[in-house]
Amino acid sequence: MEYVMTARSVCKEYGKFRALSGLSMSVPKGAIYGLVGKNGAGKTTLIRIICGLQTPTIGEYTLYGVNSKSPKIDGVRRRMGAVVETPSIYLDMSARQNLEEQYRVLGMPSFEGIDALLKLVGLEDAGKKKSKNFSLGMRQRLGIAVALCGNPDFLVLDEPANGLDPQGIVEIRELILKLNRENNITVLISSHILDELSRLATHYGFIDGGKMIKEISSDELEAACRKCQRAEVSDAAVLARVLDGMNVEYRIISDKEADIYAKLNITSLAKALSEQGCELISIHEKDESLESYYLNLVSGNR
Repeated sequence: MEYVMTARSVCKEYGKFRALSGLSMSVPKGAIYGLVGKNGAGKTTLIRIICGLQTPTIGEYTLYGVNSKSPKIDGVRRRMGAVVETPSIYLDMSARQNLEEQYRVLGMPSFEGIDALLKLVGLEDAGKKKSKNFSLGMRQRLGIAVALCGNPDFLVLDEPANGLDPQGIVEIRELILKLNRENNITVLISSHILDELSRLATHYGFIDGGKMIKEISSDELEAACRKCQRAEVSDAAVLARVLDGMNVEYRIISDKEADIYAKLNITSLAKALSEQGCELISIHEKDESLESYYLNLVSGNR
């Protein structure tokens, strides 16, 4: 698999405080990678390091295969666009003037492409209205447009839906999906709004206390969180034999627990188990959300 960005054993210390502690991760090309963690988990610190705003105390990372300690890293970083913490926009300028200024900063030869960018983020009708009079959602979309100047193929977004109303969240979601699917842009997005992130991400990295505790694809997460019945029995080996006989899909959790991926008649199951000397102690529906999955990971890590 080809990776746009990798990190290996990255640590970041501020005096005696360690914000990142041996963090490793890999962002596949073409992915929408959701970086999941509560406030203070180390998400923004990691993003600032990737964007070159800070350097790791220990460890290294790569962008498009170029090591962070290589003199070529600054050139490769031009393939990135980022919105870190808050959109980098000039509040006394219009949307078009903001993009023109960013084109000048990047040394772009002309303003060709600005109209297309404004249309892409839904600001083609903003006219001469100053950015300070924009809604929060409009500012966020303008910040993304600024990050897209220079045609990057890797976009890093730090809490892009933070503080937005429901309509603004939908607009940002649709924009991110469009950039990924139609413009082939790999996206790294940090968020603590897990329900919204679950509508976007193809891959996840769960971070807590400055450590990466789990990386998983959306398909693997869906399999782990799929609706099932959690059965507790006196002997899971006997349960497995009974379920095999019923041609039912299941997953053994422990010597006394299993997840059953089918609707079963509980009375019939209990009878079949009893005939083989096994007791059905309890059975209940289990439908784990992204939030509960993360919380279980965090509690297990601690």
